[in-house]
Amino acid sequence: MNESGKRAQGATHESSIREFLSAADARVERWRALNRLTKALAAGQDAAAQERNANAARALLAELAPVEELNAYPGPHLMSVVRERLQGSDWTGLARLVQRIGMALLSNSYRDDASEWNADDDEEPRTLDVLPPALGRGQSRKPYFEVLIVAAADRGGWPALRDTFRKLRREQDAFVYEPVIVGSFEDAVLATIVNYNLQSVVIVDGFGYKSQYSSPALREIIAPFLPDDASQTAELGTALARALRVIRPELDAFVVTDRDVAEIAGSDDGAAVRRVFYGTEEPMEIHLAIQDGIKDRYETPYFDNLQKYAARPIGTFHALPIARGKSIFKSNWIRDMGEFYGTNLFLAESCATTGGLDSLLEPTGNIKVAQDKAARALGGDRSFFVTNGTSTSNKIVHQALLKPGDIVLIDRDCHKSHHYGLVLAGAQPLYIDAFPLTQYSMYGSLAIRPIKEALLQLKAEGKLDRAKMLVLTNCTFDGHVANVERTMLECLAIKPDLIFLWDEAWFGYARFSPFLRGRTGMGGAAKIRAMMRDPAYRKQYEAFRKSVGEIDPKNRKLLDTPLLPDPDKVRVRVYETDSVHKSMSSLRQGSIIVVADQDFAASEAAFKEAFFTHTSTSPNLQIIASIDVARRQMELEGYELVQKMIQLAIEMRRDINAHPLISKYFHAATPAEMIPAEYRKSGFADYGMAGRTIADTMRTLREDEFFLDPTRITLLCGNAGYDGSQFKSLLAADYDIQINKTSRNSVLVQVNINNTRSDHAHLLKSLADISRQIESRLAAGGESERAAFAARVKSLVEDVPELPNFSRFHDAFRDSAKSATAEGHMREAYYMAYDAASCEYIKLNDKAIDERLKKGPELVSAKFVIPYPPGFPIMVPGQVVTPETIAFMRKLDVKEIHGFNATKGLELLKPEALASHRGKSGAR
Repeated sequence: MNESGKRAQGATHESSIREFLSAADARVERWRALNRLTKALAAGQDAAAQERNANAARALLAELAPVEELNAYPGPHLMSVVRERLQGSDWTGLARLVQRIGMALLSNSYRDDASEWNADDDEEPRTLDVLPPALGRGQSRKPYFEVLIVAAADRGGWPALRDTFRKLRREQDAFVYEPVIVGSFEDAVLATIVNYNLQSVVIVDGFGYKSQYSSPALREIIAPFLPDDASQTAELGTALARALRVIRPELDAFVVTDRDVAEIAGSDDGAAVRRVFYGTEEPMEIHLAIQDGIKDRYETPYFDNLQKYAARPIGTFHALPIARGKSIFKSNWIRDMGEFYGTNLFLAESCATTGGLDSLLEPTGNIKVAQDKAARALGGDRSFFVTNGTSTSNKIVHQALLKPGDIVLIDRDCHKSHHYGLVLAGAQPLYIDAFPLTQYSMYGSLAIRPIKEALLQLKAEGKLDRAKMLVLTNCTFDGHVANVERTMLECLAIKPDLIFLWDEAWFGYARFSPFLRGRTGMGGAAKIRAMMRDPAYRKQYEAFRKSVGEIDPKNRKLLDTPLLPDPDKVRVRVYETDSVHKSMSSLRQGSIIVVADQDFAASEAAFKEAFFTHTSTSPNLQIIASIDVARRQMELEGYELVQKMIQLAIEMRRDINAHPLISKYFHAATPAEMIPAEYRKSGFADYGMAGRTIADTMRTLREDEFFLDPTRITLLCGNAGYDGSQFKSLLAADYDIQINKTSRNSVLVQVNINNTRSDHAHLLKSLADISRQIESRLAAGGESERAAFAARVKSLVEDVPELPNFSRFHDAFRDSAKSATAEGHMREAYYMAYDAASCEYIKLNDKAIDERLKKGPELVSAKFVIPYPPGFPIMVPGQVVTPETIAFMRKLDVKEIHGFNATKGLELLKPEALASHRGKSGAR
């Protein structure tokens, strides 16, 4: 066998479908391997080699057959031609056709080019058309998708059924689709998972349950998504619609039945169905309903109207000279700006809220419709667009729902917008520390046990009524994903009307992953709502109540007992803030607030006031439009983009850690290294664990307290002798690689839907080049160089400072010095620092610091002090400064520390100012 044949056969045996998050990627890999094999066959070899390659090609086709039947392209016709040419030893014709199919799948050209569906290959195979629209063929095209038809298992009738739907196509249709037909419940589930092109499902009575495929790999894929009782139900159609909704809730499902359509349409089961049809008497209506469903998701109300506005001959007499671009394009000096950005940006600029543009502050037209569509896409009741980032989204929620005196349970290691939001609202933060990852100079996330402990202590002191909100970051900057459902259930068991604010700035994409959706704020809210209505849950709660009794704060066993809330008392009040620009295709600062609050009516007026307070009266129209378009993209191809993104991230982790040279100096931290074992009861340690199935991963996601987002790769660089800031600068300056977050000995590699395998290769090559440079430097520098390098590595990896926990608020800012709960009046401390006479400065290394720490008076911070890295406040206004905090600051070797001026020193509140404030506070 020649080298080409060996590589092809190796790819076949080494690339098991189990290794892929999505079978769609495995499918493309197999077509590539088949392409290499058929090229070798066409080149001609000795008889033995030809026979081996031909057998390998037959085996590959056999592996491909099940998945190809679940995709419209290449389709039955082209697949039959491939088999005929293989059977007839037409190696040249086979190689040309396989290459064409492989290239079409890789470039998705079959979606636009009708000739890709023909077997005629007189022409030379075409090159890939991968140019952007402005450089290629443009956008005068009908978007392509595929429709899954679940019909009777008699395959003899499928060609006629396929032709029936093709004949329904009309020139005026906005979209073009190809049908994919399956004959069983399990095959429909499999197709929904592996076929990214599917957008609609037509479910026709008469299909069976069991799949025709017996492949263990394929069965492993579908097993976690098969309902326990589906095979026993008589209503397979609606049961299938519900099952598919769990996997891909954006898909439109249509049921075609000869049963009582009114009964199905009006039942709870019918909620998962877009429309019910009686029999097959109205094929055109089914076709139009399919088109209408896609149109509903494709329409971008604000973006569409903005395009129409830009095309009109508008005369502008308002305060925006840049609108229409005349001041730019007629300029002698700034015309290059117009040439760079193009005309549409300026034609689409306006200060107007009329003429079809609507008002972000009081939306009644297309912005309102766009927000409703976004709420649907993200699983909420309503949503609100925000054009100046999730920092503002967070402040809006705080100010809308909190008032002075309310207590907010919050992770001290959260984004600074939450801390400032609490200052604005006047609420009292009760800081709870996340679990530390000292070796990486970062915190993890906030565990359930300390949250319960804080709530129970508030209950013991009679202050539970003031506990208004729990704020959690999900996922954290470093990828820690909470068990949202369990967290909310246990908190609601203690405080049934607690409000939850899930800051999901980095996690907006998770809604479009069947693996991660349940760990989002909206996913958790939907599950709890369903649970509270379920009679089975009520029985479970009654058994729990009988076993545990009343929630007694003195009962320490409750801290380690999974708690269940009373379904008659629970109020599901959940807010989720997403940075659309961080994980979807939105312009910078595009953000959204998604709400699932059954008591929103009571807070709506306050919410509007908060929204008015923080929202500009001149919002950026392009940001609004880009949020609208990002929603369209995620509803139509988010599933595909997210699956590929997660797969790419897992491959990057594997390739970094398995590389013999790179792994000497760099390491992608695994879930086992980022999450303590006590929060991973399933034993999940890494994404490529041997023997772990998809079902095991789903169980991990259901049961473990924390899960690590695979797309957020903590790349440890301390063993290469670089701190995070140095390595970030090196990557940017020498390798054109941008990195966001750093820590003392790591950088964060964030994989998103924009990244490709080329980006993967770029990073991997850069790491290999840097590793080779280190090897060369150590070899050339001799023993002294190696000793200096070892000392540098030790200082970064082993001699790491202990992370300081939140201490307490000074008694001047507490309601009671005797209270065991740690909330404090941070707003008062914050504004006290506005009075220069109340503040003093002491340099960090001044002996006076150490004297005060030993003998007093206490050091009390006047400011938020936030070093970058790690990027969280190690001091907040009114906090008592401890020796641990000072030790941490003295060991910091970062240049950027917000709230600290090294020349002046620490800004502290004077003891006499504190005494005076305490006296004025009366009872406090």
